Amino acid sequence: MVEPGEGNCTVVTEFILLGLSDAPELRVLLFMVFLLIYGVTVLGNLGMIALIQVSPRLHTPMYFFLSHLSFVDYCYSTNIVPKMLVNIINEDKSISFLGCMVQFYLFCVYGVTEIFLLAVMAYDRFVAICSPLLYMVTMSQKLRMLLVSSCYLCGTVFSLIHLCLVLEIPSYRSNVINHFFCDLPPLLSLACSDVTVNKLLVFIGASFIEILTIVIILTSYFFILITILRMRSAEGRRKAFSTCASHLTAIVVFHGTILFTYCRPSSGNSEDANKVATVFYTVVIPMLNPLIYSLRNKDVKEALRRVAGSKMFS
Repeated sequence: MVEPGEGNCTVVTEFILLGLSDAPELRVLLFMVFLLIYGVTVLGNLGMIALIQVSPRLHTPMYFFLSHLSFVDYCYSTNIVPKMLVNIINEDKSISFLGCMVQFYLFCVYGVTEIFLLAVMAYDRFVAICSPLLYMVTMSQKLRMLLVSSCYLCGTVFSLIHLCLVLEIPSYRSNVINHFFCDLPPLLSLACSDVTVNKLLVFIGASFIEILTIVIILTSYFFILITILRMRSAEGRRKAFSTCASHLTAIVVFHGTILFTYCRPSSGNSEDANKVATVFYTVVIPMLNPLIYSLRNKDVKEALRRVAGSKMFS
């Protein structure tokens, strides 16, 4: 519902989310596809967290960061997909103003946290490959907790700034959002007031975070590459390349969609393209991360076999 405001503007009490498609014939297909993806996401990420907790062999810095990445991916997906599934099958696609703001805030928190976590994991790989003898000493529990806490803190602060600015918008031209969740660009496009500062801060903030984290990632992998090329053991080079390839795959997909959505000049015909890109980093990537980082990993496979074996024979 909307309350009358000045001119064509209204004070919004709820929003309508148009979703990915308004074609009725696609409802069942979209619902089944995204339900399957969400089920795999929940099972993969919560399963990975549980496996890391119960397997002493996985109590290393790398898997400590991976468990937090799995937690963020689970929360990231859960914040968006269940509501999207409900909207796909229901005629009523409304979300309250408060619900919309909470969804946007949590989306931003988990998104920014994941960006920094990926950078921290690149630094972890740098220490593990370039200084293997000092790895456990350098990546102490205190440093690990500091790094992870900093990721969550950055996500919280960045999100609070944008949430406060959005809450200052007094009225909107419409309460219909052409998206499947409450994202910032669609919200700003509906504002009646001048949101130049909001858009500028989005561009500057996203660009700063991207540049900072990408510099950390590229620097880490530059030294990793030099170290790998100096290795005499072909098996050592293969194992190092395998670990790095998985991480780099996730980084390219995640950062590529973020840059496409938030760090380019806006255009009038970009809404559908933005929705497709957003599906990748809010729905698909949280499902893929456990596969990319873990299921190709021998340690994880061995830990999974041991846990499964102990349950069968207990």
